[in-house]
Formats: sequence, C-alpha cells, structure tokens
Amino acid sequence: MAAATAAGGLALDGLGRLAHGSLLSTAAAAAALGALWWLRPAGARPGGPAPADVGGWLERLEALEARFEELEPSAGSGTADPAPARRQRQLEFASLRSQLERSGLHLAVVGHPPQEPAWRERLAKALQGPESLTLHWARPLPASSELWQWPEPFASCDALLYCLSTPLMAADLRWLEALPRGQPLWLLLHADGPGQEANASAELLAQLSLEPPPPLLGWRQTADLAASLQPLARLCASEAPRLRGQRQLRSLETLHGRWQGDLELLRRSHFQALQQRTQWLVAAGVVAAPLPSLDLLVLAVANGLMVKEMAQLWGCPWSGEQLRAVAVELARASLTLGVVEWSTQALAGAVKWHGATWLLGSAVQALSAAYLTRVVGGAMADSLARSVGVAEPDLERLRREAPLLVARAAERERIDWPAFLRQGQQWLGEQWLGEQVCPPLAGRKSSQQSA
Repeated sequence: MAAATAAGGLALDGLGRLAHGSLLSTAAAAAALGALWWLRPAGARPGGPAPADVGGWLERLEALEARFEELEPSAGSGTADPAPARRQRQLEFASLRSQLERSGLHLAVVGHPPQEPAWRERLAKALQGPESLTLHWARPLPASSELWQWPEPFASCDALLYCLSTPLMAADLRWLEALPRGQPLWLLLHADGPGQEANASAELLAQLSLEPPPPLLGWRQTADLAASLQPLARLCASEAPRLRGQRQLRSLETLHGRWQGDLELLRRSHFQALQQRTQWLVAAGVVAAPLPSLDLLVLAVANGLMVKEMAQLWGCPWSGEQLRAVAVELARASLTLGVVEWSTQALAGAVKWHGATWLLGSAVQALSAAYLTRVVGGAMADSLARSVGVAEPDLERLRREAPLLVARAAERERIDWPAFLRQGQQWLGEQWLGEQVCPPLAGRKSSQQSA
C-alpha cells in the first residue's frame, strides 16, 4: 500500500509540474490524497444495541461508571477535583437501586386537585385494588419555570394523574408537554356543567401535542368521582406488573442518558487534546517530508493513529477494517463538500501575515492537512458518539448522513477559524525558527516546491 501510495503521489506531483499548477492546487491535491489510504472497498453488516432488561441497563450503568474512572483526572493533576461528581453518581445509583426494589404502584396526583381531605380520601378509595397503591400529592405547579423539568418523586412514578379545571391554563399545557417520555398519563378534568365539560375536553385535546392523546376523565361532583375513575382503577388492577416494569426501564434509561451526556463531555475534552496533537503532528510531518509525494504517508499514519485512539476513547468495539470503512465515508464527504479547497484558499492569504513564514514552501500544504485532520476528526467523533453501544457500523445509513456530519464539523471549525489561524501562525513561526537551525532538511522540500 505504501508503494502504491508513493507512486500515486509522484504521478500527481509530476502532472502538477507539467501543468504548471498553482501552489493552491498542489496543496489541495496533497491534502485530498490523505484520504486515499481509506479507499479500499469494505463492508459491514448493520447492527444495533442489544435488547436490554433491568439487569442489562444496570450493567451499562456500571460500565459507564468504569469509563468515568478511566477518563476522569486524578485529584492531584491540577484540574478540578472529580470526587464530588463521583459521589453524586454514587448517590444517584443508590437511589435508583432503591427505587427498583420498591413494591406496589406509585401514582402521582398533580396539577390542580381539590384540597379538601374528603375529596382526597374518595379518590384514594376509588383507586384501591389488589396491588398496594402509594399516592404522591403535589402542590400546585409553578406558572413559569426556567427548565420545565418534572421533579422527583413524580418523574419516577408508575403513572401520573393530572387534575385540570376550567378555564384551562397555558402553564398546564407547558407542564404536560414537559412530561418524561413514555410515562403513562391520565387527565382528570373538572367542569361545572355538562356543556362546559364537553367544550373543555374538546379544547384540551385540540391544544395538546401529545401522541397518542392521553385518556381523559371528567367529573363534576365529588359523588361522581369514583365512577369517573373506574377506567384508571381497572388499569391499576390489571396492568400493575407492566406499569412497574415500564417505570423501572424508564428510570434506568433516563439515568443512563444523563450519565452518557456527562461522559460525552469528558470524552470531548480528551478528544480536543488528541485533535490538537494530531493536527500539528500532521503539519510537521508534511513540512519535514523530503518529497511532496510522501505527505500522503504522513497523513495516513497520523490520522490512522488518531482514529485508533478515538475508538479506545469511545470504547468502540469495531475492528480496524470497520473503523476505516467509516472514516472513508467521512473523508469522501469532506472532499465532496470542498473542505480542502476552502481551507487552502483561506490559508493562502493567512500565511502571508508573516513574511518569513512564506519562505516555507509547504506552509499551505501543512496547514491545510492540519485543518482536514480537524474536520474529519470532528465528524468521526460525532459518528462514534452516535454509535455508542452499536456492535457494527451501519454503512448505508452513514453514507446518507456523512455529508451532514462533515458539514456540522466544518461549521464548528469555521466558527473557531480565528483560533486555528492563531495556532497556525504560532506553529509556522516555530517551524521558521527550526528551518534557520536546520536549513538542509527544510531546504530540500522548499526548493522542490518552488520549482
């Protein structure tokens, strides 16, 4: 592969000399060649996360905790002490285990229920069944909130009964829309008269954006409450095990999602250091290569090592062949979207900031290769983050989504373009100092580029 790569690079370099191509075209070609090491055909079967029960979700949470232990800095490393975050996770995990072991059904009664003790007693009696039932009564929910997030213990109840009264309040609709995904919901609507009940029911169902619409129970007098609650009472009596199992899986999935988000932030911080290191290794290798055609080998080796470290960082079980297959789709998308062309054109003017740096004939190629490494690495990080827990990559889906992943990564890098240019200017200055010390090494490539 190295021989074929070098031959292709020499051929392209020769064509560039014959055609008297500009430095920008040669830079774009050199950076584009960096993706060719991935271009052998490869295939993989699509895969997905295995079905998970309570035991499976607990294993996933324990695996996440182990990943936190690996990636979090030690207390004496000069960074923030990870001990408070660890204690918080331990408390959350202990609370979740306690919730999983509780028996009976837990029903949250929220919204605007009447405050009379007689009404509450009648509601509790109407819902009594073979399973023990615990009712969690909430105070009236606030009319405004910054987060609109349901607090505990209501978010972890088996079902939720939301009490409404006419006229309907906009805050009630907002709280209903913020309900945790998958939590069973019943609406208990109180109206003064038969006409008002029908009109309020139609108005409420028309305004709610929940799919499917939740069951709606109506009542007018306390004496009618038991009859109105019969559908909910029958559900609690016959579907208690199912409701309890759904609540356990929902709580496990919610905690897993929150931990996964925290772990992703930690992974991104490690990836940024890896990305910075790799991009300047690539740039330094392109400058130090004695022949322009060897830039490809530098790109191939450095980006290959980066992808391998990224797979370890995200705990990806994919083989090297599968990782390469994913990377080739992202590289193709980068070239198709013109990431290299844009970067070389922008860098042509940026390098002229400092006259001495222009004496390095490979400055544009080096910085363009570094920028391509940033974009492909960022898109690869997004792909790995979305594929956590997937046994094998779905290449068909990736081919459809690769342009979007690359476009988002390139947009992030465009936003951070001034910082990249400042780093590039600093790096070029260091390279210029090195060239003054070791003129033969840099002079070989510089003279060939100018020819």
